[in-house]
Amino acid sequence: MPTRVYQEVSAQTQREQLILNNLPLVRHILGRLSAGLPHGMDLDNLEAAGVLGLVEAANRFEPERGIRFKTFAYTRIRGAIYDELRRNSPFPQELLEKIAKVRKLLQSLPPPVSVETLALHSGLSADDVTDCLAAIRLSRHVSWDNLVESGNKQLTASAERPDFRMEDSEQKRQLVKAIAQLPDAERLAITLYYLEDLRLKEIGQVLQLSESRVSRLLTAAKHQIAEFIRSEE
Repeated sequence: MPTRVYQEVSAQTQREQLILNNLPLVRHILGRLSAGLPHGMDLDNLEAAGVLGLVEAANRFEPERGIRFKTFAYTRIRGAIYDELRRNSPFPQELLEKIAKVRKLLQSLPPPVSVETLALHSGLSADDVTDCLAAIRLSRHVSWDNLVESGNKQLTASAERPDFRMEDSEQKRQLVKAIAQLPDAERLAITLYYLEDLRLKEIGQVLQLSESRVSRLLTAAKHQIAEFIRSEE
């Protein structure tokens, strides 16, 4: 067999092995992202998009650059899932009407605006409000995960900027203060999700709650943290 053909076959075999070995990574990422999604999303469709992101990562991976494949593939899988959400997950009219109510209240009420306050003024249930908050976050193309996970990259890239270091230190101080004022269950859920890297099912086992309840806890916690920081600013 000519050397070039042998190398191509070998490279293809390595790519296929990377894909097979890392399929659980797609499910792990989707399991974490589902915490920030409104209920009723087609998770099977999102998993398929994540697998396509994994395939793309395997095709583009260059091991000689010294980067671990899981690290390289992680952002591509997440990006593929979010792209699929933005393209093919229009919200039903009933949810859009509820979102409009919640968005209007967020703009008109002074921060911090709690989930309970939004429920009281909108006439919606607390669960409906948290679903709206998750949808608003998605429709704005803003992800809490992106903010958290990009922090270290930004800090490294701007390590020589004293003004950036001061801003980063202040953001961390605000974040710690905001998390400290959360109710116990929400604080524990946020800690297990971001620091322990647990999925909804695993957090539910710790808190003895369903996955849907954990998802709403996380959404409510992220909202309260964002509102606390907004009020500080």
